[in-house]
Amino acid sequence: MAKISILLVGLWVLGSSTGLLDAEYMKYKDPKQSIDTRVEDLVSRMTLEEKIGQMLQIERKYASADLVKKYFIGSVMSEGGSVPAPQASAETWIDMVNEFQKGAVSTRLGIPMFYGIDAVHGHNTIYKATIFPHNIGLGATRDPELVKRIGAATALEIRATGIQYTYAPCIAVCRDPRWGRCYESYSEDPKLVQAMTEIIPGLQGEIPDNLPKGVPFITGKEKVLACAKHYVGDGGTINGIDENNTVIDRDGLMRIHMPGYFNSISKGVASIMVSYSSWNGEKMHANQDLITGYLKNTLHFKGFVISDFEGIDRITSPPHANFTYSIEAGVSAGIDMFMNPKLYIEFIEDLTMLVKNKFIPMSRIDDAVRRILWVKFMMGIFETPFADYSLVRYLGIQKHRQLAREAVRKSMVLLKNGESADKPLLPLPKKVPKILVAGSHADNLGYQCGGWTIKWQGVSGNNLLKGTTILAAVKNTVDPDTTVVYKDNPDAEFVKSNGFSYAIVVVGEHPYAEMHGDNMNLTIPDHGPETITNVCGAIKCVVIIISGRPVVIEPYVGSIDALVAAWLPGSEGQGVADVLFGDYGFTGKLPRTWFKTVDQLPMNVEDPHYDPLFPFGFGLSTKPTKGFYSE
Repeated sequence: MAKISILLVGLWVLGSSTGLLDAEYMKYKDPKQSIDTRVEDLVSRMTLEEKIGQMLQIERKYASADLVKKYFIGSVMSEGGSVPAPQASAETWIDMVNEFQKGAVSTRLGIPMFYGIDAVHGHNTIYKATIFPHNIGLGATRDPELVKRIGAATALEIRATGIQYTYAPCIAVCRDPRWGRCYESYSEDPKLVQAMTEIIPGLQGEIPDNLPKGVPFITGKEKVLACAKHYVGDGGTINGIDENNTVIDRDGLMRIHMPGYFNSISKGVASIMVSYSSWNGEKMHANQDLITGYLKNTLHFKGFVISDFEGIDRITSPPHANFTYSIEAGVSAGIDMFMNPKLYIEFIEDLTMLVKNKFIPMSRIDDAVRRILWVKFMMGIFETPFADYSLVRYLGIQKHRQLAREAVRKSMVLLKNGESADKPLLPLPKKVPKILVAGSHADNLGYQCGGWTIKWQGVSGNNLLKGTTILAAVKNTVDPDTTVVYKDNPDAEFVKSNGFSYAIVVVGEHPYAEMHGDNMNLTIPDHGPETITNVCGAIKCVVIIISGRPVVIEPYVGSIDALVAAWLPGSEGQGVADVLFGDYGFTGKLPRTWFKTVDQLPMNVEDPHYDPLFPFGFGLSTKPTKGFYSE
């Protein structure tokens, strides 16, 4: 009897250990297996609850390691300006991201999460990061290779904080500068926007020749997931009203707003974000024809589709009026990941009910989860889920600041230079007795950077940013014996009576983002016009406009000797001085038409009623004053 018992126990142990061996070898954990094999193996093991968790992205304020573990959350994010601590260090960011990751990898299947943030002109939420010019300025450079290098630098700074995903690039084609997001658009011209998708291989890495087009691709720990946004037509809304209705036929949509997506997909973009806006009255977040039918089935996009922030809530008016309906509409349309920052438990409960009652087929859930997991396996996060501190050194480094400075000088567009070509004001002489620098934007890094900088709506002043103001850049550049006097808004008498050789006036828009920037009159805020009038009415002046779009300047052009569109140049104001004083020549060209009056809007190149103050592509050139200053 004892012998039989021992034999049975032995067989049981053998069977159990074989079972353990089977359990230990999970194909999805084996990096030698193909990504497709790993995805299928993992999906086959997942419960509905685990699948729905992967489809969620929640805000860091409402997240914790325990919560990520409990609900199997697939991704965490920062909304605009959301930080773990004021002026948080790179190490503090890494610690936070890794803490969330501990929760993710301690789940039954150990699926890592990734962290997303709006790094839209450099790693712009982070203290001490390099702030590059906003996209409109990059459009003025006409230099896709430069934009690719900016993508690579931005990726390094994002990874320096342990983050793996940015909601960039915005490939909107802004057709009306009254739109508050116009500065996020490279141009009104779809071809120029297409060229600037070269930022994607900068962010993600160069897609290998042997990979089929449309497959998301990311190389290694120095690169990040990119996100082409906002699909589709966000820059074409009526009167430029944010999140509104784009009224255009399908041919027009394909010709103007879609081309950037063709290039983004062919360059392996990992994700595409859906627009808040509507197309001919249908909310994009509920548009199955364009998301599933066109993007996934016709263009064969293999990455994941993500909602905008609480995007499905806004399918209904008022928002969140019928959340169950909004979830059904968004999931059925083909959205894979849902940026549901706060109400994720309601999302989980409603989506679970919709699947169990067969309103949404499991095949649609599986499609979403496969796409998200495919990207996670591709990016290598299963093998290295935790960020280390090895890339911290890249945050705001001098090499990146030099790159941003190069971008600034290449983005400057010279609109006027003296009354005639034989009497130019620029380049300015460095050695004169006394210079006046005036205007609200001359000594304000926050204004220089614009929205999406430190905070969602941007900031004012010089305390929260590291960089060089235009005033500081002028002082750095002129002869040591030249006196530089700064006055925000001098009166005409002060200007006339102080013996200035010339004046540099820096005025423009105050920071804004999204709908807060929608503007039907596009006038320069007070006291900008007054400063221009007082200074330029008295002495020779160059006026530098800091703005996210063309603004009303026609009434003042006659009194201005030289006029520069500087856009939102970011942290490296030295790039402005580089071209003002002739160390480099002006080369920038208008990425947008500059209107005479807002009554002309919308007005874009090739329109029948085209009558601009300065046409698309306009930009005067200057030669460097020293031959050895060349790129």
